[in-house]
Amino acid sequence: MKSIGLVGLPYSGKSTLFTALTRTGAAGGRANQAVVPVPDPRPAVLAGLEGSKKIVQAQVRFVDVPGGATAQGLAALREADALCVVVRAFGPGAAPTEELAEITADLLLADLAVVERSLENARKRSTARSGGAAGEVQALELALARLGEERPLREVDLGEEDRRVLRGLAPLTLKPWVVVANLGEGSAVPPELPPQTLGVWAEIEAEAAALSPEDAGQLLKEFGVSSPGLDRVVAASYRALDLITFLTTGPDESRAWEVRRGATAPEAAGVIHTDIQRGFIRAEVMSYDDLVAAGGWDAAQARGALRVEGKGYVVREGDVVYIRFAV
Repeated sequence: MKSIGLVGLPYSGKSTLFTALTRTGAAGGRANQAVVPVPDPRPAVLAGLEGSKKIVQAQVRFVDVPGGATAQGLAALREADALCVVVRAFGPGAAPTEELAEITADLLLADLAVVERSLENARKRSTARSGGAAGEVQALELALARLGEERPLREVDLGEEDRRVLRGLAPLTLKPWVVVANLGEGSAVPPELPPQTLGVWAEIEAEAAALSPEDAGQLLKEFGVSSPGLDRVVAASYRALDLITFLTTGPDESRAWEVRRGATAPEAAGVIHTDIQRGFIRAEVMSYDDLVAAGGWDAAQARGALRVEGKGYVVREGDVVYIRFAV
């Protein structure tokens, strides 16, 4: 399960967006967290075809960190897998590009401070070990130089060793970002914001979050919201994190699983359980569309839609997978 940290300036509507995304009111404290199912109709469809007793969605955790760029707030954000940066684009005096620049500057400075401290310690260790930490020093020097140029680390061409060194520091500017413009009713995303910026009417969607799903859908429809903010923020976060979804189905349950794009069949098996990865024999795979078109797993198999794949198979978005393994 991935974690997405919400960050924004005061009065940006960050906590309102949290309520809209999670159907949970702000509770205060160090960090307000909520786990929500990833919107995906496919497990329910598979459950209907296969008679599954249970439907299990993939899940994502949203973290609303109060206090902005405080030490506690930054520490909570460092634990997130991706950041959702919220800027105010409603009301008089709205300056979303300036807000985005200010947030970026705050996070750059936070990373700069962490890298500087780590570099100082790494240099001491390198001297004490006669150069044993030289690779760490080199990676940190590169990061420090680029941060000093006000370049987020996700925009820097880093080698695998550089990323390994930095991973332990959890730099905020190395994490994938999703920018959300909190809009006023009827307005659109300001054109000066980055091209992939999402526009969400957080106030309206927070009102909808307090209603039943049917009434919420009707309210959003009245305001012309065809795709709820949760669906779009999660989809954008999956793209930013380079994740795909594969599925499993059977009499017990139909379930969606997240895995990194490019994962092999054994790696996907490991998402289900590490024992399954260790004992992996083969994967029996068919596409979701083929399974649904045939009306079920057995019918799709009879049509020749089933493929038997080995350890080198790269899992695709929407694969329905059955893993054969030995204990």
